[in-house]
Amino acid sequence: MKFERHKRLLIGLAITAAVLVIRLFCIQVLEGSYKDLSNANAMVHVPVYPTRGLILDRNGNILVGNKMCYDIMVTPAEVREAFDTAAFCSIFGVSREFMRDKFKEYRMYRKKIGYRSLVLIKQVEPETYMKFAEMAMKFPGFKGQARTIRQYPYNAGGNLLGYVSEVDQAYIDKNPGEYRPGDYAGKTGIEAAREKELRGIKGDRIYLRNNKNQIETRYMDGEMDIEAVPGKDVVTTIDAELQNYGQRLMKNKVGSLVAIEPETGEILTLVSSPGIDVDMLADIGKYYEQISRNPYKPMFNRAVQASYPPGSVFKLVNGLIGLQEGVLTPATMYGCSMGYHFGKNKLGCHAHKSPINLEESIMMSCNAYYCYVLKSIIENRKYESIEEGFNKWNEYVHSFGFGEKLGSDFPSELGGNIPTAEFYNRRYGRGHWKANTVISLSIGQGEIGCTPLHLANLCATIANRGYYRIPHIVKDSEGIEIDPKYHEKHYTMVDTTNFQKIIGGMWRAVNSAPGTGGTAWVAAVPGLDICGKTGTAQVPRGRDNSVFICFAPKDDPKIAVAAYVEHGGFGATYAAPIASLLVEKYLNGEIEEGARKDLEQRMLTSALINANITK
Repeated sequence: MKFERHKRLLIGLAITAAVLVIRLFCIQVLEGSYKDLSNANAMVHVPVYPTRGLILDRNGNILVGNKMCYDIMVTPAEVREAFDTAAFCSIFGVSREFMRDKFKEYRMYRKKIGYRSLVLIKQVEPETYMKFAEMAMKFPGFKGQARTIRQYPYNAGGNLLGYVSEVDQAYIDKNPGEYRPGDYAGKTGIEAAREKELRGIKGDRIYLRNNKNQIETRYMDGEMDIEAVPGKDVVTTIDAELQNYGQRLMKNKVGSLVAIEPETGEILTLVSSPGIDVDMLADIGKYYEQISRNPYKPMFNRAVQASYPPGSVFKLVNGLIGLQEGVLTPATMYGCSMGYHFGKNKLGCHAHKSPINLEESIMMSCNAYYCYVLKSIIENRKYESIEEGFNKWNEYVHSFGFGEKLGSDFPSELGGNIPTAEFYNRRYGRGHWKANTVISLSIGQGEIGCTPLHLANLCATIANRGYYRIPHIVKDSEGIEIDPKYHEKHYTMVDTTNFQKIIGGMWRAVNSAPGTGGTAWVAAVPGLDICGKTGTAQVPRGRDNSVFICFAPKDDPKIAVAAYVEHGGFGATYAAPIASLLVEKYLNGEIEEGARKDLEQRMLTSALINANITK
């Protein structure tokens, strides 16, 4: 009996031993996850940051490049209790208080940090890093990690280019699996719009620790390392020289300057003023508070985010709708007695000859003329009601791209506003409003809101005689294809034949001799055949906004421009000179000596805001 128990015990022990052996075999040989887990405790993964792609202009000039810098990393568990803090602080220009506070924080989260390496000092210049490298043996636990930061050969404007900064937790959560603390990403402008192409793919270097948690050697001689993949270069539609010139023209003014190549929809220039100087972009964190306190909001991109009344440039849209609806012909004459009178009310106008025809109304920018035009469109007898006529007008306006986002590839584009019949029904009651109630729409006032990009697109549409391609800022290039929608033509609801009938008036507005009634003669440049339209947009407070759109040459146009200067007064005071100088610079390469040079100097040096605030 005793022998039987002993035998059963031996058999049980043998079975248990066999199970353990089999299980150990499975864990160590068949199940690699446990082996990997064991290795992970001994492995150190060091990210290798890729070189961010370049941003180039349409001519191959570098708008945004890269330069080498170093992040100083610290592994708190490896730092000696007593190291030469004074020498370390002297190298990097940091205070002892900075180091004390950092290590106090590390001690608080010792268990969570473990042997992880953390960024201590960001973006150290190579010269400073070399001083550190020469003394690195004195500072165990500290090391440098190479990375690149952005540099800017051209002052092409921070609002256009955008900035790159370290991702926060909200950004990481929004892009799961793509970023981790310490990574950088484009936050605004082109940097944000093309982040996926520009960022590249991070690499990984794997090292092994010894039993003292010291890095000893490369894991498998580097066979398992992953090489970083550089980001792709992005070729933009921007002309660097023209963009820089536009920035200078808009200096110390509030507003925007947008230029488009009409045939392609490519944006040549996109200026928001005041903007962020490129010198601040590489270290945006250092200047963020200064920028955010600026009352002129330089981070606000007025070119695509500001909703403005278009003013008198909108008369061109109403004129084209009137021609298409058959309520207006080039020979149609209307009188103007210092404005449009309706009942006891009056929408004023400046002094000029009367009556006038369509071309003259554009040339002289007559308010009364377009009040009659809008009235005839909305109260057209072929429609059963004012509401039906207004809805048709609204449909025409939307076909020009107004009242909605154009769909450009630039981030944060605003759609603007075009009022609807339903809006006025709610405000006044159905059947209790008519054309005279909303007559301010005839001259681009009232409830109309649009961006400078909308106005530049309107100008390109007229230059193309009835169609536009969606404005965009990135070109097809090696490895990058833009959305096919940017190559499609978008036609308005107005026949192409009607556009020529208003272009004559735009040509006369610019090229008529001074004193003959043309509102934009200041924009004339011999030989360029600039066609334009001034606008003076009224605002609730302060001086009116100065507005001007133009394209050139008249036939086979190469550039369409919209200039919008807040509180600049008449369209011819600031917007027309600025836009015409941009056109002249683009088409001729230089500004003609004499009167044009004097005009250029006046625009470059004139200031409508306190220059000290924008610094």
